[in-house]
Amino acid sequence: MHYDVFNGDADGIIALLQLRLNDPKESTLITGVKRDINLLKQVPLDGTSSVTVLDISMEKNITALHQLLLKDIAVFYVDHHRSGEVPHSEHLDALIDTDANTCTSLLVNKYLNGKYVKWAITAAFGDNMINSAEKLADEIELSKAERKQLKALGIYVNYNGYGRAIDDLHFAPDDLFRQLLKYDDPLTLVNEKYSIFSQLEYAYLADMAQAESANILANNNICKIVQLPDDAWARRVSGVYGNELANQSPNKAHAVFTSNQDGTYTVSLRAPLNNKQGADEICIQFPTGGGRAAAAGINQLPVEMVEQFVATVSQYYS
Repeated sequence: MHYDVFNGDADGIIALLQLRLNDPKESTLITGVKRDINLLKQVPLDGTSSVTVLDISMEKNITALHQLLLKDIAVFYVDHHRSGEVPHSEHLDALIDTDANTCTSLLVNKYLNGKYVKWAITAAFGDNMINSAEKLADEIELSKAERKQLKALGIYVNYNGYGRAIDDLHFAPDDLFRQLLKYDDPLTLVNEKYSIFSQLEYAYLADMAQAESANILANNNICKIVQLPDDAWARRVSGVYGNELANQSPNKAHAVFTSNQDGTYTVSLRAPLNNKQGADEICIQFPTGGGRAAAAGINQLPVEMVEQFVATVSQYYS
């Protein structure tokens, strides 16, 4: 039995998409909403022959990884988040690169020698790695119109991954993966009438229009922090709205706070685009925090720690 374990955002879905377009395989899919990253523990130790793990932090899944390796289960692990110490095992094949300008789909693209490069570009745009996406688009001479289409698709697939639970999403990530797997070329999907692309575009534009009325908690030369309500639409845009704010003001850090039912906040932090480092270092200082250098988050930030968070962000980037 083979298991494919992957993040439910654009990068995780499209990383697996490239691998399975290249190497179709009967597998059991394990995924979840964007912030559901403790996924490896769901893989059973009995009856499992091999596992592919994509776009979830090794550091956050290290206990489950050790257990799989001790059972002599082959693990192929590709990621760009904080890894901690990578285990030494003949059963582990790991492609880990935490550089702020790469993502899991770009690592898979290199691994496959660019076989599905348009999908990799789509994922890079979705992960807000605009320069990396544009560089790759230059290499294969994509037109401006094609870049715009792939960028939109990447953003919409990424947007679909955000939510408190699967019920918040328009498509369950495993479902979305299966539907995207029908297309070798993402441009075919974009240009298909009444496709998933059209459905996600309509939903994305409607949700983002509501985000324009976000409450501003802090706004200075160093950072801008906005607050969204405890609504499904707000949870869906929490990540992509942070990316949009970052693109508008690339010298500032940005954070989107989304209210939780228990009175805490879910936080999406984006490092300044012109200084893509430190977001993970900031977020791990708080309970339930983690991520990568350019983009990180906190699942449940207590209200009493909000001022500390704002001060930490301001001090780090000052």
